[in-house]
Amino acid sequence: MCYTVFMKKFTEATVKIPIPDALTALAEECAFPLYLVGGAVRDFLAGFSPAKKPDFDVCADAPEDKLISAAERAGMRAKSVYRRTGTVKLEDTNGTGYEFTRFRSDKYVRGIHTPSEIEFTSDIERDARRRDFCANAVYYEIKTGTLCDPLGGIGDIKRKTLRTVAPAKKVFGEDGLRLMRLARLSAETGFAPNADAIEGAREHALLLADIAPERIFTELMLLLRADKRHGVADAPYRGLCVLRETGVLNVLLPELALGDGMAQRSDFHDYDVLEHSLRCVKYAPEDVRLAALLHDVGKPFCIKRDGNAHAHAEEGALLTREILTRLKAPKRLATETEELVRLHMRDYNLQMRESKLRRELVHCYPLLPKLLALKQADYSACKDDLSPAPAVLKWQTALTAMREEGVPFSQRELAVNGNDAIAAGVPPQKVGNALAELLGYCAENGKRNERGHLLSRLKKHYGKYD
Repeated sequence: MCYTVFMKKFTEATVKIPIPDALTALAEECAFPLYLVGGAVRDFLAGFSPAKKPDFDVCADAPEDKLISAAERAGMRAKSVYRRTGTVKLEDTNGTGYEFTRFRSDKYVRGIHTPSEIEFTSDIERDARRRDFCANAVYYEIKTGTLCDPLGGIGDIKRKTLRTVAPAKKVFGEDGLRLMRLARLSAETGFAPNADAIEGAREHALLLADIAPERIFTELMLLLRADKRHGVADAPYRGLCVLRETGVLNVLLPELALGDGMAQRSDFHDYDVLEHSLRCVKYAPEDVRLAALLHDVGKPFCIKRDGNAHAHAEEGALLTREILTRLKAPKRLATETEELVRLHMRDYNLQMRESKLRRELVHCYPLLPKLLALKQADYSACKDDLSPAPAVLKWQTALTAMREEGVPFSQRELAVNGNDAIAAGVPPQKVGNALAELLGYCAENGKRNERGHLLSRLKKHYGKYD
């Protein structure tokens, strides 16, 4: 793309960034220059395809009331107004959201995400200095199509660099959440933090503890899905490596970070415990990456306590529960992740008998696709081996045979139900246990799922329910 560049106080260039018509209409109604800033500008200049749900952040040297009046004339509505920060959340007729912020300069109490003092300004460079990275501080004047680059962010985008808008120690000292954003943005964009950013983040890593756990967890999950943003290869692994390099991982997941440098058996593993865990995320599909990250979180604890990792799946499940409770993760996701961690070592040595394996497959059936994906990622992460994991092949072969036999995988698929069990003499409070026993019984041989046969079994074993 060819730019016409004007050398003034800072670099300006004329481009055409695709934006919604509503935003163009808003800019036309404004009697002042309205700028698009942040990720949408950065991603366009980096050559990324527009995100499915782009963030449209706009700003101007104008008070909220003037922006709201212009928005109303453009057919938009103000959903909420925050006068202390000069922020207005807007929505167009299609339901697309936009966030306007008045030019300002912020001061922070050390490490706290919310600014303690705000001063409105007409100086676009001061506004740029309140942001995090220079690549996010390029402004696009919507009406004229002019780029305004007060801090050299365009050069950083071309070099694929993340450089802070001020000395990194100051930037990370102001807002601990920026520690997570550094890793997440590096993952999403493929940009590399410069040495100053790494050192500044390392010096202030402990400030992450001052941030609300919900915000930290949101950033972590965005990092684990970072490849979905722009298709950057190995994006989540890249972001996790930044967390490790800056020491932020020690604060975020100290239980996992204990595995850094902790050697494993060389006949099974090429990597230490922590590197193996990060590589497991690299090989895992999106919906099991949290479990992949935590699957061996019990290993450092067990190795230090027992001298071996034999009980690491069970201990890891308990630690996973503690970690996700601490981070205030959604309960359903936390419960699922804990169970995946608990189950990931089942039949790792391929010694499980077929009858027991069949019962295991029925027991794990609701989670089976994710569990098999986790077991494959775990295997691949040991030696970067993408061939099918032997345990996964064994389980899939057994699963295919069970399906061909018509094995029931839930109580709803049994040839009898709760009413049948009660009619056969099972006390109502024991019906669930009785049906669960029948499900395991049928797992060993699908031909057993026959109504008369199961009713006879219920009557024969009634005595144990007294």
